[in-house]
Amino acid sequence: MVSIKDVAERAGVSVATVSNSLNRPDRVSVTTRARVLSVIDELGYVRSESARQLRAGHSRIIALLVLDMGNPFFVDVARGVEAAARAEGIGVMLCNSGQDPEAEALYLSLFAEQRVRGVLVTPADVGGANLDSLRRQGIPSVLVDRKVGSEQACSVAVDDVAGGALAVRHLIEQGHRRIGYVSGPASLTQCLDRRTGALTALREAGLGEDALNVLEVPALDVASGRDAGARLLGLRSRPSAVFCANDLLALGLLQSLFAAGIRVPEDIALVGYDDIEFASAAAVPLTSVRQPAFRIGRKAAELVLAETDRDTADGHVHQQVIYEPELVVRRSSLPSSR
Repeated sequence: MVSIKDVAERAGVSVATVSNSLNRPDRVSVTTRARVLSVIDELGYVRSESARQLRAGHSRIIALLVLDMGNPFFVDVARGVEAAARAEGIGVMLCNSGQDPEAEALYLSLFAEQRVRGVLVTPADVGGANLDSLRRQGIPSVLVDRKVGSEQACSVAVDDVAGGALAVRHLIEQGHRRIGYVSGPASLTQCLDRRTGALTALREAGLGEDALNVLEVPALDVASGRDAGARLLGLRSRPSAVFCANDLLALGLLQSLFAAGIRVPEDIALVGYDDIEFASAAAVPLTSVRQPAFRIGRKAAELVLAETDRDTADGHVHQQVIYEPELVVRRSSLPSSR
């Protein structure tokens, strides 16, 4: 392999000048840097990132660990992270925990070994032990799509209690009094918060908690939505409307209802959460609570980069950024007369 010494010898400069040409170009004359870059191109030199990491103590990579890369919501979050990182010349390592705390712990250990600059994570471990280990190693982290109650780290999320209330308040306004809630695992804070919001809307309307029929499923995916549909159809007292904890569940539920000859919204109204691209393209366009996924990812990356920037790190104050959700109304929740 071509070394930095080879470049220096061919260009007739010192190793330090080659290094400055690559890392601190303001310290080198335009003419000298042009000659060095020409030799680099001629010899095909590629600088050693591992060596640079040893000198700097961290890499030019941030890590993003999400619950499910099969969910388009997290794809949009990743796009936002990438946009902010690319603007600063930083790379992104993307990993998927699959909602498994053990897989999460393995990835966080890998990030520490690779000396990543910072970690963005939607935690699968509700106890927070995995993140505590990361903090002890001095690696900054930002929680994504999750609020943090302490000032140990930054977080970027949406007000899911408000989002759940928006969804169920809308269904109540359409005249529904028996509402189903298809929830993901109760261990996920997002699902619990959306349920809390749903109950808040019911109380506002003078309805009791028993007006909400909760169907918990093991995952936030289409297959679990189909399974929830089968369970829903088997209920003795079927709700007239259903709110799902995310759009993938809602799309799976929609498939199940269609297969059983149940009309949406005439027989059962339906509301999802996230407003992924597929929501508007469904057989019956899906009403959904929109989260600004791209903005969430971009802001999270900006926060972790600010915390690790030499010029701003000393004055860094952890922020808990919370965006407001927005209800996007489509045909799946409206009476056919509309």
